[in-house]
Amino acid sequence: MSDSKLTFLIAHGAWTGGWSWERVLTRLHARGHRAYAPTLTGLCERKHLASPSVNLDTHIDDIVNEAVYKDLTDIVLVGHSYGGIVATGVVERMPERIRSIVYVEAFIPEDGMSFTDYDPEGDYSAPMTPVPKGPGGHMREEDELWAAPKATPQPSGTLRQKLKVTGAYQRVPKKTFIVATGWDGPFGQMSEKYRGASGWAVHELACGHDIPIDMPDELTALLIEAA
Repeated sequence: MSDSKLTFLIAHGAWTGGWSWERVLTRLHARGHRAYAPTLTGLCERKHLASPSVNLDTHIDDIVNEAVYKDLTDIVLVGHSYGGIVATGVVERMPERIRSIVYVEAFIPEDGMSFTDYDPEGDYSAPMTPVPKGPGGHMREEDELWAAPKATPQPSGTLRQKLKVTGAYQRVPKKTFIVATGWDGPFGQMSEKYRGASGWAVHELACGHDIPIDMPDELTALLIEAA
C-alpha cells in the first residue's frame, strides 16, 4: 500500500482507553493520516459513564458513531485484544465503510461468542470486572509504571454479551492478524488459522501483548501496510 492519506479507526482493548494507542496515533498523524482511537464507554476518562446497562452493543455503537459523525469512510478498522470483538461487531453494522481490517493480538469471535468464552474460569458476575492481576502481557517495567495507573475496571456487560456474527469481517477484502511473540499468550495459536488463508496476512512482532505501547514504530508501519 502506498503511503497516501489513510483513515484509521481503532477499538482498544479491555480495561484501557484510547490513551493506550497514543504513541501510534502520534506517528500516524505525523505521516498525514487520520487516526482515531475513542475511549469506549465506562472506561478511563469515561469511567463516570459506567453502569450495568453498558454492554458490547454500547462499545460497538461508540466506534460506529465515531465513523458516522466524523464522516469516516474507506476505513482501516483496527481491533486490539477485546477490541477485536468490538471491531467484528462494527463490520457487521457498517461493512460499506471498511476497506481493510487489522486484528492486533485480538479475539475474532464466532457467532454467539462473548469475551467470557475465551476465559471460562473467569468471574464476570459483578457489574464491573476488576483490572486483572498478574504478569499480563509482559510489558516493559517503565511502561507498566506509566500504564497501570490508567487502567480501570471494565463494565461486565461488555464481556458477557454474545455477538451475532454473519461473517461480514471475512468479506472485507484485506485482512491482517498481528501477533506478539514475546509472551506466551493465546494469539499465536489463533493466528495459525489465518496463515495462508485467502485475503489474510499474518505478521509477528517480538514484544508483549500491548504492541501499541511496546513497539509503536513497527506497529505503525504494519498498519499502513495493512491498509
